[in-house]
Amino acid sequence: MLILLDIDGVMVPANSWKRPEFMKDGFASFSAKAVQSLQNILTATDAKIVLTTSHKANYSLSEWISIFNSRGINISTIDRLPENVASISRKEEVLNWILTTGVNDSYVIIDDDSSLNDLPLHLKERLILTSGAIGLTPNLAEKAIALLTEEQLHV
Repeated sequence: MLILLDIDGVMVPANSWKRPEFMKDGFASFSAKAVQSLQNILTATDAKIVLTTSHKANYSLSEWISIFNSRGINISTIDRLPENVASISRKEEVLNWILTTGVNDSYVIIDDDSSLNDLPLHLKERLILTSGAIGLTPNLAEKAIALLTEEQLHV
């Protein structure tokens, strides 16, 4: 199981009037609600995180693991989409990754990017679209868990 995860607007609410707090590692702190919500998904599903965030290439995979662990999200592995050197939309980036990797695992896409609404229907059904100002919530986490575990029940 996979979680294609954005950071800004998901783990770090994006409020234009408020600068996010930064931790010692130089990266923004995650909202407590988003941390608990993501940890609930991980605990319930044992899913692996694949970063889709625009920050994905700014840190090594081991640095990303440290960033998540220091914010209360217990992970030992993480992956990411390739660096977006062509500056394509998030929709195209996710679509290309899914098509080129031939993902067979069940997955959800957790993001606040509205361009993902234009994904083909069978992929859009896997989308958990957050409000960028609020981020990941317990209700959205429940939806993600249901999508991931429902998939497992049909295998």
